[in-house]
Amino acid sequence: MSVSSIATPAPTVTDSEEVRRTSSRPPASRRRRPRRRVVQPLVALALVVALLGVPFWMVVVTAGKDQAEAFSPNLALPTDWQLFENIATVFGDGRMVPAFFGSLLVMVPSVLGVLLVGSMASWVLARRSSRAMAIVYALAISGIVLPPAVVTIVLLLRQIGLAGTALGMIGVYMGMYLSTVVFFVTGFVRTIPVELEEAARVDGAGPVRVFVRIILPLLGPTLATATILICLYVWNDVFYALFVIGGRLDTLPLNLYQVASSGLYLQNWHLIFAYIIVMSLPLLVTFMVMQRKIISGITSGAVK
Repeated sequence: MSVSSIATPAPTVTDSEEVRRTSSRPPASRRRRPRRRVVQPLVALALVVALLGVPFWMVVVTAGKDQAEAFSPNLALPTDWQLFENIATVFGDGRMVPAFFGSLLVMVPSVLGVLLVGSMASWVLARRSSRAMAIVYALAISGIVLPPAVVTIVLLLRQIGLAGTALGMIGVYMGMYLSTVVFFVTGFVRTIPVELEEAARVDGAGPVRVFVRIILPLLGPTLATATILICLYVWNDVFYALFVIGGRLDTLPLNLYQVASSGLYLQNWHLIFAYIIVMSLPLLVTFMVMQRKIISGITSGAVK
């Protein structure tokens, strides 16, 4: 048998070469991950634009059109922008200034009252750990899930002589949104160290001073969030204002409903959308101010 007739063994592949060869081929899951990282943010951005951007764009462009172009609202730009002319018409013919002050007359006391009462009640509920306080807390936040009875509210206000008054409307709003404030603030107060209050009491501070000087400044971000939500609900409310006040006090949403149903803005979509833009400006300012307070409160707490 010659040496050449002996079969030479095939070259073996070492483990390191096999690992290098398989690792050079990225699996399908690895190739899909970069695509997901790009596609998912784009899908989320498209949904945000579709849900928020498209209605906002329609309101702005329709408010800038004349009556003929705005008869069928669409997303097309107006041939001639008349936004400021339409806003001037709204102020002149829509009785907007009295309605603006009427909304302020109802909203400001409602927001301040519910924040003050709700934060004080939340402080007591957070610091008293007993079965009775747990029941009181459950009853206090039950207004979030239980719908208010409109007919009962109106009958009760008539019995006490507050139906059709701003004071009655303020009481209704405070009762409706007190549960929301208690729910937000109670959980935050429980995170505040009790030692801060004990140190203030050692220095001779009473309950009112402890709340005003210690607790209330720390509630800034939480109260700012609650302020945005309550202002949004109260400022845009037309249902309870219509049934409780009954048209005796003008608010911006109630005034828009009245002038639109009476025929003043009938088929005048450009004036209706211009009214909506002007009515939304105070809410936008409130949101910007409160958002700054939320961010400053969070950053100051992080630094501490």
